[in-house]
Amino acid sequence: MVVVAFPVPREVAFDYLVDPRNRAEWQSSLARVADVDGEPRVGQTWVDVTRPGLRPLMETTELDRPRRWTERGTWHGISAALTLDFAETATGCEVTATVDTVLPLRLLAPYAVRADLRRAASVISQ
Repeated sequence: MVVVAFPVPREVAFDYLVDPRNRAEWQSSLARVADVDGEPRVGQTWVDVTRPGLRPLMETTELDRPRRWTERGTWHGISAALTLDFAETATGCEVTATVDTVLPLRLLAPYAVRADLRRAASVISQ
């Protein structure tokens, strides 16, 4: 579990983070996203085009604005899920990320997620 403070209301952070079109701005492993299927909603799909060249198919599996959002990614039989929970604070909000995936990704993912969310907090605050 990773917790990152955002200096904006949770609705603003939520809308920014759950829209796949914003992902390449803050997710370090992404070159771009492709084939975005409409607006954020349960069932929305897209493809993450990663810098190493992997292209996992992504899907929003839970969306409860502005409280919780979950995505699932699959690639060659490997799946991973990321859940973001949003809580109001006196100075904006906190985003708590929980990653569910296979080893060894489970050990490395929190570090990457923390760095990416910190970058998102910096981008969104400008």
